[in-house]
Amino acid sequence: MLSFVKLCNQNKKFSRLTGVKLEEFLEIVKKVRPLWEKFQKSKKVSGRSSKLKTLEDEVLMLLMYYRFYVSFQFLGLLFDLDESNVCRHIKRLEPMLASVIKIKKNRELSQDCLEEILIDATEIQIQRPKKKQREFYSGKKKKHTIKFEIQTDTSGKILNISKAYCGKTHDFKIRKTSEHVPKDVTILADSGYQGLQGLHPKTILPHKRKRKCKLSAEQKTHNRALSSKRVSVEHVFAHLKKFKILGSTYRNFRKKLHLRFNIISGIYNLRFEA
Repeated sequence: MLSFVKLCNQNKKFSRLTGVKLEEFLEIVKKVRPLWEKFQKSKKVSGRSSKLKTLEDEVLMLLMYYRFYVSFQFLGLLFDLDESNVCRHIKRLEPMLASVIKIKKNRELSQDCLEEILIDATEIQIQRPKKKQREFYSGKKKKHTIKFEIQTDTSGKILNISKAYCGKTHDFKIRKTSEHVPKDVTILADSGYQGLQGLHPKTILPHKRKRKCKLSAEQKTHNRALSSKRVSVEHVFAHLKKFKILGSTYRNFRKKLHLRFNIISGIYNLRFEA
């Protein structure tokens, strides 16, 4: 049976299996423990004791599920559990994690605390839906997807996450229907946000090459400088999609995807709390 005790002294293996460092894992456990202990005390009937004796083992199983996105049956073989028990553990633990490590919206961003933010959208592939297939079909990815927009600072810390949108939705439309950025803050975005200057004057976008009209040397220099700053948001997406539940085809109910995207984003942000 796989357990936290067996892995805690093997830092490299632990990081590869869970997607987080040991100190980040312990921080997650520390934040969740009060809620977990409250739930344990609230049980009216204890029933049979669980094979997962500690909170550390439960969090380990959840992170491995996010990391490799294997079936509950396979995860049950690793932790010596029935697949129904795996499902119950994960269903109970996810709301606890979401309540303590989710991305909290900061509606008080100003020039004093933040000068620039990076905005970009990412798509997560889903299985072909039975209804409204056209709404979820992304012409860019040629697949059925769900979109999220994130806002980060220049260091890569996630500041805000939009709600889930169908893959057909354009990036600019997502921005128009999402919360507005304070006027004092400069937005750095890609060419998918053409027209954003009308909503937010302090917006920097790359120059687009027009038909039969090449970019000037000055415009190319501007684009390279902008790309060198914006690459940090692409690195954030790479870190998030290291968890295969976001990086591969999502097979679960779509309504839970926002919750899981938020949890994984909160786990990623733990590196900025040190």
